[in-house]
Amino acid sequence: MIYAQLKENLFNKIEELAPEIYALNDQLADEPELGNEEYKSSAALADLLSRHGVEVEKPFAGMPTAFRAGFNGKQNGDQKVALLAEYDALPGIGHACGHNVSGSISVLTGLALFKLTHTFGGRVDIIGTPAEESAGGKVKMTEQGIFKEYDLAMMIHLDSRNRCNSCFLALDGLAFTFSGQASHAAAAPWEGRNALNGVQLMFHAIDMLRQHLKDDVRIHGIIADGGEACNIVPEKAEAHFFIRAREREYLDRVKEMVLDCAKGAAIATQTEVETGSLCPTLSDLKPNQAGDDLMAECFREIGIPDLREEYGTGSSDIGSTSYQCPTLHPRLAIAETGARLHTREFARFVKGEHAHQAILKGAKILSLACLKFFHDRELAEQVRQDFLG
Repeated sequence: MIYAQLKENLFNKIEELAPEIYALNDQLADEPELGNEEYKSSAALADLLSRHGVEVEKPFAGMPTAFRAGFNGKQNGDQKVALLAEYDALPGIGHACGHNVSGSISVLTGLALFKLTHTFGGRVDIIGTPAEESAGGKVKMTEQGIFKEYDLAMMIHLDSRNRCNSCFLALDGLAFTFSGQASHAAAAPWEGRNALNGVQLMFHAIDMLRQHLKDDVRIHGIIADGGEACNIVPEKAEAHFFIRAREREYLDRVKEMVLDCAKGAAIATQTEVETGSLCPTLSDLKPNQAGDDLMAECFREIGIPDLREEYGTGSSDIGSTSYQCPTLHPRLAIAETGARLHTREFARFVKGEHAHQAILKGAKILSLACLKFFHDRELAEQVRQDFLG
C-alpha cells in the first residue's frame, strides 16, 4: 500500500474516532486532578482504550495512576514506539498546562493505529505518565529502565505557539533550612543567632555568583519561612530554589556552587544549614536531529510551519526519558491568542473547539511520525544513531 493511501486511511480513522476523544478531553478538563491523584483521569483514558479492545496494564510501574496499553502491528517489523500521555493538573488553576489535551492526543493516535494494525509492523504502547508537574512519573519509570526497550518515545505538549521540538533545561529543586538561636530581638539580640540572616546572605551570595555562570543557567528562589515575629530573632528560616542549566553535567557543577553559598552563609551568620530536595532531579532533553527533522516534516504535511526552539526555558520529567531512548516533544498552539502556559487564560482553551482542533492536529502529526518511522528503516536507524552519538 502506497504512503498516500496509508496516510488517508489513518486520517480518516482519526476523524472517525475523534468525537469520542473530544468528549473524554472535556470531561478531564472539568475534573482536574493533581499529580499522583489522577484516579478518575487515568481510569477514563485506560477504560476507553480497553473498551476498544486494546490490552491495558494498570496500575503500572508501581504507580496507581500510571498505565500501559499496547498492541502489535501485523506486518513484519520490530520497532517499538511509546506514545506518552500526561493528565495531571495544576493546583488552583486546573489544566492550565493542557495535559488533558496532550493525553487525549496520544490516546487518539494510539486508537487510530490500533484500528489499522494490518498496515504496519512493530509495536505501539500508550503509556500513561502521572505527575509531570510534581513528582515526575517519567523519572520513576526511567529509574526502572522502562524506556530502554523502546526505539522511540514521543508526545505533543500544548503551548501558545507551534514548535516541532523542545529544548528543556536540566533542573534541581533544593530546600535550605537554616537553624539558629531564638532570643528577644530588642532586649537581648546578642543572645540570638539569626537564621533569616543566613537565608538573606545566601541570596546575596547567589546574586554575586550569577555573573560567573553561563547564559543558560537559571537560579530562582523564594523565602519559604522567615520567622515567627518581629521581636523574636528567627531560629528557623527556609529558602527554596530551582536551579536549571542546558546540560546536566554543568548543572551539577552549579549545584555545588550553590551549596557552597549556603555553607558560607551559615558560617558567616553562626547558624547551621540542612539541604533537602523539593522535586525529582530532571534531566535536559537530549536532542535528536533526525527525530526533529521527522517531526518538522509531519508538521509541514498538515500545514504548520516547522519552527524550532533553540534555547530552553522550562524543564520536564521527559528529559529523563530522552537518555533511555530517542524522545520527541513538539509543542502545538492550542489557540492563536498568546495565552501563556500555567495561567487561567490558557486554562479556558483546554476544552471546546480550540482543544478539539488541537487534538485532531496533534493526532495527525503523531500518527504520521509513527507511519514514517515504521516504514522507513533508514530513518529509524538515523534516529538511533543520533541517540547514540
